[in-house]
Amino acid sequence: MITTGVIFLGLIALALFTIWNQNNRIKVLEFELRALQKAFMAMRDRLGGDAAAPAGTGTGDVSANAAGGPDGIPVAAAAPGNGSADGETPGIATGSSGADEDGSASPQPGTMAASVAHETSPKDGQATATARKPGQKPDLESALGGRWAVWVGGLALALGGLFLVRYTIEAGLLGPKTRLTLAAMLGILAAGGGEWLRRSGLKLPIAGLAGAYLPGILTAAGAFILFGTVYAAHGYYGFIGPAFAFVLLGLISVASIALALLHGQAFGGLGLIGSLATPALVSSDAPNPWALFGFLAIVLAATAFIARIGRWWPMMSAAIAGTGLWCLAYLYSVSEIAVAPVVFAAIMPVAALTAVWLRPEDDDRPLALDVLPATLATAVLGGLEIAGLSVHGGMNDPVLIGIVAIIAALVAGPVWRRAALPLAIGAGLAAIFWQLWAQFGALYAIIEFEGVIIESDPAGPPTLMMPASWLVLVLFLAAGIWQARRLQDAARHTAACWALFAAAVPLLTISLMWLTLGNINIDIVYAFLLLALAAILTAGAELLNRKLPPQHPGSPALWVLASGGFASLIVAIHAGTGPGMTSVLCGVAITLPALALRLRPWKVLPPLSVATSLFVLGRIAYEPSIVGEEFLGATPVFNWLLPGYGVPALGAIFAAWQIRTLADGRMRHVMEALSALFVLLTAAILVRHAMNDGELYRDALSLAEQAIYTLIAIGGGAILVALDSRSPSPVFRIGSMIIGGLSMVFIVTSHFVALNPLVTNESTGKITFFNLLLLAYLMPGAAMAALALYARPKRPQPYVACLGLTSAALAFAYVSLSIRRLYWGEYIGSWKGLTGWENYTYSAAWLAIGVAILVIGIRLRSTTLRLASAVLIVISVAKVFLFDMSQLEGVLRALSFIGLGVVLIGIGVFYQRMIASSSTARETVGEPAPEV
Repeated sequence: MITTGVIFLGLIALALFTIWNQNNRIKVLEFELRALQKAFMAMRDRLGGDAAAPAGTGTGDVSANAAGGPDGIPVAAAAPGNGSADGETPGIATGSSGADEDGSASPQPGTMAASVAHETSPKDGQATATARKPGQKPDLESALGGRWAVWVGGLALALGGLFLVRYTIEAGLLGPKTRLTLAAMLGILAAGGGEWLRRSGLKLPIAGLAGAYLPGILTAAGAFILFGTVYAAHGYYGFIGPAFAFVLLGLISVASIALALLHGQAFGGLGLIGSLATPALVSSDAPNPWALFGFLAIVLAATAFIARIGRWWPMMSAAIAGTGLWCLAYLYSVSEIAVAPVVFAAIMPVAALTAVWLRPEDDDRPLALDVLPATLATAVLGGLEIAGLSVHGGMNDPVLIGIVAIIAALVAGPVWRRAALPLAIGAGLAAIFWQLWAQFGALYAIIEFEGVIIESDPAGPPTLMMPASWLVLVLFLAAGIWQARRLQDAARHTAACWALFAAAVPLLTISLMWLTLGNINIDIVYAFLLLALAAILTAGAELLNRKLPPQHPGSPALWVLASGGFASLIVAIHAGTGPGMTSVLCGVAITLPALALRLRPWKVLPPLSVATSLFVLGRIAYEPSIVGEEFLGATPVFNWLLPGYGVPALGAIFAAWQIRTLADGRMRHVMEALSALFVLLTAAILVRHAMNDGELYRDALSLAEQAIYTLIAIGGGAILVALDSRSPSPVFRIGSMIIGGLSMVFIVTSHFVALNPLVTNESTGKITFFNLLLLAYLMPGAAMAALALYARPKRPQPYVACLGLTSAALAFAYVSLSIRRLYWGEYIGSWKGLTGWENYTYSAAWLAIGVAILVIGIRLRSTTLRLASAVLIVISVAKVFLFDMSQLEGVLRALSFIGLGVVLIGIGVFYQRMIASSSTARETVGEPAPEV
């Protein structure tokens, strides 16, 4: 079978070469004829002829359908006088040769269009009856009689041959060999009849009936009958062996593909289906993968040559998909994979696509419908074949060699033909999957991470695993940077895609090697390799920058390479340092892109600072203690928290300042917000560590700790207001109000409710004045009042009013809780009840506070504070009349009412004098009195 297959493959290759050679000769002849035709027309114009331009100039009204066969492929004409000297018809004109250099269609000599043009009278300019005007639709009669009848007739003929064979079997009329002989004769007659109709000059298809090409349908029916006959002779009767059946079925299929040049794409599709089905129809006790994939390679090559002539992208895509699916079926069905045939089958579509199907002009239109499907099919199936070899091949040395060979082919294809870019994408994704599977799926190394040890193969990876990985790494790095530089101006997005895989594949490969084969804690070797990668990618970005004008913001490919270099630097920091130094150096790294803005105005630099800041925040969220709580210690402030949080905060502040100076825009606002967040986090984490004896993860939150957080928030809001006053920014303006709002929420929910000593009975401290109440109520109240005064001319009035009311509420709470502490000592839980004098003291104090707030509101001309004082006084009045009257006795009740009366009368006299003074002043200046 192997010898027969080799002879068969040689015959097919010879036939394909002959067809290709003849097609090239025809193209040359057609080019010369067009040149002569144009020269003749130019001479006629110079002689001043008045005759109408012949239809052969490409400007006539003859439709394209009248000029060619199915799918726009011209059909050889056999009109008398147009044949060759020996009586044979001229060669066919290809779809590509039927167009001038400018892309306009021109009927070629020897085609039906040329015959129609020749028969057209130059005097009346009328076309033959076979041409239909563009846009004119056939009627129902033409559709029924001209199209459907031909379709049904061809199908009936094909099925009739099979039914005849079946009838003779059931009736026992003829022997098996006789039946098969008759069926074969019927198939040959049908195919011969189709060819006779084509050569007889039958001018079909006419306009509107392009799908009912009678010669092609008859030939297809004959091929179908012959295909079924050969299969029956092998599969049902065993008259012929698998080798001979394989050769016959292949010959019929490949011949059908080649005849697509005469009968159209549909006919070639029939042959392609038969070719792809042949290996499944012919079985063998010892299947040879080389015979299978060698046959599929011949079919693919034949389809690529034929489909390129007609520019039939569905046929080409189907051939690539069929070859790839056979390869995947082999990978997932056999127990022992023969690597070499699989690699050959995976590389063959790449070669057919780039060497035959794609043309140089396709590089300017990579998303065209006739280019993209075939490239996508090749890329997807190539990636799946690499994945199949990785998973089912055993990851031994031959498999690794095969994977590298397929990846190299997928990368080389788009280097040669730019339109084949999907191949590089498929190769990159497949390489990433291969590395992930090799390092984690197969688990060749001993992985130790956070106390978990997984041991799968102590012997380590295969011998060629490291060399293969480095070879693929260098391949993507070199090809990616070179292609990015070459295509940066001509195809920006294509260059960026190359740059992406030039950075992603090497970075991921080295990182996975470090995680699985290196020291997960500190590995200087891999840190050095990652630093070298960062230097190479940065140098690549600089190489691209040299092709740009000065002060250019950069190209997408440049941005990708710069980002990859910076990402490699961050990973190198993780590989070469411990947790504490990693956080510190990452904080320093925040400043590097901002500093680079002084040298290069690349748009990608500010986002890199922002991305690094977000990455550091992610590290903090994952491990707030930076180095682990057991290594942190209990020393307040001076521990790993200070540099671990403080250095990133300083780096973010510096980067925000640099970006603000050199690159105004959104990134500046984001960087300013991140710097403010880092400062608040630093202060908060240091406070928590200090107040919990070094225990960061204690669940209980004390009022003292919450009070410090509130003071930090108030201070942060004030800092943002000050920054906004100096350098106006929406981040400072909105951020200050957000932080102020959060501080008010903390006060209401924690200070007044959840952590209130009246509710928790928490110790307020042993010292009378310097105690918890001072820290939790008086100091936040004073800070909130100061913030309200500072923000009053700079922020909206409702926001300032809320700050003032919160300050007043804190003052009220401080006085009230201090009174209770005066009577009950360190613990002031509400369950202890009230004493008489304590009750009277509340009334007096609340009235005093109300009066004090009223005075402050008048001096500051704040309506909000005056209203707050009125509310507090009303509460005091309500308490005296509703509570003190029933609870107090004797002199306390009298003193309560006397004091209330005196205060209310004093307030009334004060308001009367204030209103009178205001009216006198307005009358003096002639202003109208305000509405009360």
